[in-house]
Amino acid sequence: MKKVLFGITSLTLGGAERVLVDIANSLCEKYDITIFTIYANGELEKQLNKKIKLKTIYSVSYKKLSKIKQKILAPLKILLFKNMIYKKKIKGDYDVEIAFLEGPITRLFSVKNTKAKKIVWIHNDISNVFGSGIKSKVKKVIDKRIYGKYNELIFVSKDNLKKFNMFYPKLSNIKKRVIYNYLDKDSILKKANEEIDFKFENDVLNFVTVARLVKQKGIDRIIRVHKRLLEEDLLHNFYVIGDGPEKDGLEAMVKKYKIANTFYLLGKKENPYPYIKNADCFCLLSNYEGYGMVLEEAKILNKYILITDTAAREAVEDYESKQITENSEEGIYDGIKNVIKQKNVEKCLEKRKKLEYNNKELLDDVIKLIEE
Repeated sequence: MKKVLFGITSLTLGGAERVLVDIANSLCEKYDITIFTIYANGELEKQLNKKIKLKTIYSVSYKKLSKIKQKILAPLKILLFKNMIYKKKIKGDYDVEIAFLEGPITRLFSVKNTKAKKIVWIHNDISNVFGSGIKSKVKKVIDKRIYGKYNELIFVSKDNLKKFNMFYPKLSNIKKRVIYNYLDKDSILKKANEEIDFKFENDVLNFVTVARLVKQKGIDRIIRVHKRLLEEDLLHNFYVIGDGPEKDGLEAMVKKYKIANTFYLLGKKENPYPYIKNADCFCLLSNYEGYGMVLEEAKILNKYILITDTAAREAVEDYESKQITENSEEGIYDGIKNVIKQKNVEKCLEKRKKLEYNNKELLDDVIKLIEE
C-alpha cells in the first residue's frame, strides 16, 4: 500500500480544505494517508476517516496564536527553517508528498526527499493571490525557485494554468496538468437536507454566498451594490456565510449603511448546504478566483448561479441556470438588478435540467497521478 502525504495550512472551513477531506476519505482504503497541517484543530478534522493520520507543526489553531506569530513569526519560521522543520516534523517513507495549497505549505514541502514524488496543487490565480506590493514581489522570486523543485504541478482550472505560465514563463519545463475539484456528491445532498434553525423570507429574493472574508472575495463591493439597489426600491436579502480578516470592516460597513435587516453576515457554518439549497440564487462575486469549488456544490444543489467573470466561469460552462457578469462593481449591480427585475431565476428554474454530477473520473485522475 502506497504511503501518501497531503499538506495544507489547516483544515478549517474552506474550499480547498473540503476538497482535500473528500479526496482523502475516498482514497484511504486504497492508500495509507497522512495529512500534515501547519495549524491544528480545524473544524474539518473531525470529518476525516479514522484511518487517516494527522500531523502538525502548531498543536493549536491559527486563531489561538498571537498576532505577531500569525503575521510574522510563523511564516518566517517556515521560510527560514523549512529544512529543519521538514526533517523533524514530516520526513518519513512516503511515496508521494502533495502540497495541497499555494503558500507556506508549498514552500515547506519543497524540501528534497529522494524517495518521494513531489506534487503541488494550485487552487488560485497565482498572479493575484499574493497582492501587488513589495511582499508580493519577494514571494514571486522565492516561489519561482520553490515550484521548480516539484515533479508536477496540478491546477484546478485551465485559466489558473494559463496565468501561472504567464507569471512564471521560465518554468515551462515542469510537468503540469489540470484536475478539477473532486466532491462527495452524496454527502452534500445528505447535509443539505439537515434541519437548521433558520428560514429565508418568502416575499423577496434571497441571495447567498459562501466565502472567506478576504479582499479576494469582494464582499465590500456587494455591500455597496446592495445599498444602492435598496435605494432604488429593488428589495432583496443578501446572506454571507464565512469568516476571515475582513469581518470587522464588513460589519462596520453594514452598520454604516444601516442595512443590518437585509444584509446578513452569518459567520462560518460547518454545514452551509441547507442555506445554499433554500436560497433563490447562489453568488460568487469575487475579484478573482482559482475555480470556485463552491460553485460545484451549488450545481449539485441545482441552484441558479450568478458570478463575476473570473476563472470561475469554467465551473459553469455547461450549466444552464447561470449569469456571468462583468467583474466590476457596476457589473455586480447590473447582475443582481437583472435577476431581481427580470426574474431570471424563475425563468431558468422552469427549464433547468437536473445535473448529473459524475465525480468518478476526477477521482480516477487523482489515483493516476499517485500511481504514475
